[in-house]
Amino acid sequence: MVELLTNDNFEQATSEGVVLIDMFASWCGPCKMVAPLLDELSNEIKYAKIVKVDVDASPELGAQFQVRSIPTFILMKDGEMIEKIVGANMTKEFYSKLIESAK
Repeated sequence: MVELLTNDNFEQATSEGVVLIDMFASWCGPCKMVAPLLDELSNEIKYAKIVKVDVDASPELGAQFQVRSIPTFILMKDGEMIEKIVGANMTKEFYSKLIESAK
């Protein structure tokens, strides 16, 4: 299951290793469509974390990463953003390759 991050646990959860962050909102259709793919990947990929941030519940985090459209995916390594992708891609392979690029 993909962990939901908030302002309180964000820094600790993203400070080490490879982390893919799904910036989403509960009302977003494309966000809901990609969620099952991310859940599958979170169970399959053990060298990285896949997490979610509800931009409505944690607007400060959305602002920090200049999220203007959702879903937005932030790829981080050891607390540093290395890539930002706006929009949902509906293939598990896309997200798998994205995460692998940060190894």
